[in-house]
Amino acid sequence: MNMKKPFEAVVAAHSGTVLRVCRAVVGVHDAEDAWSETFLAAMRAYPGLPEDANVEAWLVTIAHRKAVDMIRARRRRAVPVEDAADRVSFVDGPEVADAGLWEAVRSLPDKQRQAVAYHHVVGLPYAEIAVIVGATPEAVRRAASDGISRLRTTYQGALSRGETR
Repeated sequence: MNMKKPFEAVVAAHSGTVLRVCRAVVGVHDAEDAWSETFLAAMRAYPGLPEDANVEAWLVTIAHRKAVDMIRARRRRAVPVEDAADRVSFVDGPEVADAGLWEAVRSLPDKQRQAVAYHHVVGLPYAEIAVIVGATPEAVRRAASDGISRLRTTYQGALSRGETR
């Protein structure tokens, strides 16, 4: 009967290899964090690892993925700049930027307004909107299409009459 080594023995045997992989991918400064994340994930998964598995290869794979996750997370963080670009702020709500458009959206029937707002403003797919509003994806798609058509008519009409902005 072949027994797996205790996890502490696995850490002792492969910690150097995992640290080298982490340093190669994320650099010296973040390598220890990636190393820690690797062994935390490995500790959770270790009981389910087959006894005949190549533990070193398994750990290297986890280390590589954790390091790549750290790089991706780093790219998503905001980078401080000295001067912010001048642009319209939506802090007070989007109504400030274009009151006429938002008034036209508010005037849409409920289903159309919800479909337009959830899909075109928030960016949700039709299937998710259907779950939220209790309809089919096809009905939501149709409501969004009808809403956009109505906005093109009413909002463009208001623009041509000079009623907005």
